[in-house]
Amino acid sequence: MTDERPATRAPGARDAAPAPEPTGPPLSAPEQAEVPLFAPDSTGDAAGASPAAPERAAPDGDGVLVDRGTVRLALVVGGLVLAVLLGFGLGRLDPPTAAATALTSAEAGTDDHAHAPGTGAHEHAGGVGSGDVGSGASEVGGLAVSAGGWTLAPLSTGFAAGRPGELRFQVRDGRGRPVTRFAVVHDKPMHLIIVRRDLTGFQHLHPAMAADGTWSVPLTLPGPGVWRAYADFTLVTGDGGQSALTLGVDLAVPGGYAPRPLPPAARTDTVDGFTVSWSGEPKVGATRPLRFQVRAGDTTPELERYLGAYGHLVALREGDLGYLHVHPEAGPATDGISFQLTVPGPGRYRLYLDFQVAGVVRTAEFTLTVP
Repeated sequence: MTDERPATRAPGARDAAPAPEPTGPPLSAPEQAEVPLFAPDSTGDAAGASPAAPERAAPDGDGVLVDRGTVRLALVVGGLVLAVLLGFGLGRLDPPTAAATALTSAEAGTDDHAHAPGTGAHEHAGGVGSGDVGSGASEVGGLAVSAGGWTLAPLSTGFAAGRPGELRFQVRDGRGRPVTRFAVVHDKPMHLIIVRRDLTGFQHLHPAMAADGTWSVPLTLPGPGVWRAYADFTLVTGDGGQSALTLGVDLAVPGGYAPRPLPPAARTDTVDGFTVSWSGEPKVGATRPLRFQVRAGDTTPELERYLGAYGHLVALREGDLGYLHVHPEAGPATDGISFQLTVPGPGRYRLYLDFQVAGVVRTAEFTLTVP
């Protein structure tokens, strides 16, 4: 016969508590799977997994318990800080392009190169685009088509002798994107100098820029040969600094080319009835004054401001066609036009002086020999 007496319990024993009933609607399978994951913790568990109860690590030697949730939070915060620091460092290594940071003179407010009338004498010797080793105003520019991360990109180079054409080009940054914002220097954002390689046919032009950064200007090259085009411009960087550059490119005109010999050194030239003379003693590596005087017979004509100054002087070196663009000293031109010229090296140079009388711009040319 079966003994149906209830089982005896040990003294002090308690009944097991029933399992708690789940509250709320049950989670679907996707909801249970979509738990955000961060950096794994030291046990290899997903840091975003939600434990049923707070987990604590085993006590250390001092008996202090470390909350794993606190550890996870510290790891997440540390990861975010590291990501921010890495992003900042990469941003420093990849500076903004000139197309985004260059300013016009009006936006720059105070700039060193948007000259007001009366600005003192100085040279544009190519800046970072000089293509020469070394620095300073005594270095020539225009020897390279690309320098300092900037490139002069011609869009039209073929011309027929004596036939009107159009020169089109862009200035591009290191990523090949056209630059569209330039500082205004002597009333213009771009000065374009054209000369044949025998230093004849000098032209000083001012192209217009389209919205896409393409510069264009009508151009007629009178004779066959290789011509040099110099783009003389100034960029204003985002920090307010300015970089004056001169980049150069060759233009080819087909046909029989017979270079003309450079005229002998002279201190006087006559153009359209005006006699222009200069005085001074240029010296290699030294900044010396040059003074130009314009006469019309026995009278001194009234010189007018042209591009914010009473005169502009371009010097090109024979051989490599190294470029110097010199601006005059401040003050009235009653006693002539004075410049401060630093000759970069010995050789022969061709000087081109632009001056304006009665609304007409003329160019006097001279050969300068520096021993």
